[in-house]
Amino acid sequence: MGYTEQDLLEHLKEISLLNETMGLAHWDMTTGMPDKANEQRGEMIAYLSGLSYELNFGEKMTNLMTYFEDKTSELSELGQSAYEVAKRAFDLNYKIDKESFLGFQKTLTSAHADWVTSRETKDFNDFKDSLTRLIDYTKQFIPLWKKDEATPYDVLLNQYEPGMTVEKLDEVFATVRKGIMEIRAKIEAEGKTPQTNFLYRHVSKAEQREFAEKVIADLGYDLSRGRLDDTIHPYELTLNQNDVRITTRWAEEDFQMAILGTIHEAGHGLYEQNINPEFAYTPLANGASMGIHESQSLFNELVMAGSQNFWKRQYPVLQEITGDTFKDIEFETFYRGLKQTRASLIRIEADSLTYPLHIIIRYEIEKMIFNDGVAIEDLPKIWNDKYEEYLGIRPENDLEGILQDSHWSGGSFGYFPSYALGYMYAAQLEHAMNKDLDVQAILASDDYSAIIEWNKHHIHQYGASKKPNWLIEQATGESLNPTYLIEFLKNMYYAAYQITDNN
Repeated sequence: MGYTEQDLLEHLKEISLLNETMGLAHWDMTTGMPDKANEQRGEMIAYLSGLSYELNFGEKMTNLMTYFEDKTSELSELGQSAYEVAKRAFDLNYKIDKESFLGFQKTLTSAHADWVTSRETKDFNDFKDSLTRLIDYTKQFIPLWKKDEATPYDVLLNQYEPGMTVEKLDEVFATVRKGIMEIRAKIEAEGKTPQTNFLYRHVSKAEQREFAEKVIADLGYDLSRGRLDDTIHPYELTLNQNDVRITTRWAEEDFQMAILGTIHEAGHGLYEQNINPEFAYTPLANGASMGIHESQSLFNELVMAGSQNFWKRQYPVLQEITGDTFKDIEFETFYRGLKQTRASLIRIEADSLTYPLHIIIRYEIEKMIFNDGVAIEDLPKIWNDKYEEYLGIRPENDLEGILQDSHWSGGSFGYFPSYALGYMYAAQLEHAMNKDLDVQAILASDDYSAIIEWNKHHIHQYGASKKPNWLIEQATGESLNPTYLIEFLKNMYYAAYQITDNN
């Protein structure tokens, strides 16, 4: 039986529409679903997952992937790109039997509920069984996913960042860790500690939301095609290009957590909103990789919202919205306070300097799980020991430790390194951007559009049609280089801590 490009695109559209439906169910589950609805929601997700399995790996998809394997010349440029991305996903997962696929999906739903419960009890044991099942499923799938990767964990890394390996990450993370440790040591020895007590003044959720929505709109996130909701763990969810949702977690005694978190998620949203609209309803209408995706959220948070010039413009807006709350705090004091660096237990509350250390810890633990077979019951102690070694602090309970992130409850093993890659990519993009634009002058202005357009031209528009290495090399002229991140962090933190010697 022969097929046309229209047959392929219509099938990919059907998959995309089902993904939207499942995405909407997930968004509801994390933002407003009644607590007791979990079992029924699990049944619904299992049913939709069954439909998804048939669409993605059933007879029709198998026939389409097989037919066009040596007939891509019959496809347009768009069709060829969509087929290539769909074929990579098909080849990755078609060997997984339906029973295992559905079992994994159902376990994901119960794991999320168990994770929420374990956070309430602060006890890893309430999550351990679900986590064990997810890890067991993942270990079962790794041989089916494996191509020519050197280790089991390489297989997982490759799903989130094509071409990334343990060997490469060990090298760049060693550079990043060494650089951060040197910066922290210099700050401790020579830095002038900023005033920070004002950071914990009460700022109402309504005031934070008003400011956050103003800032993310300035940064290019289109709220007419998106929305901001409350959740335990912030994330961005794309249903389609005109429905790109972000969530955040508010803390009225720590306003910067939600503000910076919202700016971060808006970077993800901006990326999705600016993908070429011709890619709609195809697998091209996604980010190139999680590392590239994080580069855009962290460009928002680290480069733009990390800039003194950015806050020089935005701080008066915050003062106006919050009334007398920060009336007595001069701008220099405010900005230096935002740039305080100190060891912290919670990743999403970490400052920009120590944040990569949180990721390196998770990376090393995930390597131990999948390459070394570490016992699951030992994970909390391993986690706590690494925090003590890397950051000099130790969690007092599992909520402060191993239970803080939602990723493992979502089966996202191999995801965490993307955050650190995003840091490195963002700094490298900023360095390249400065060859074309005066980034700081733009951030001091009322119009950030030149920066937004640069990222749109070099990254956003391509969606998943290009691989990460290609995007970084065409945008910056070289492959991943961690030295730009260390230099960026030095410049930012030495200035905030009034250290004049940058050597």
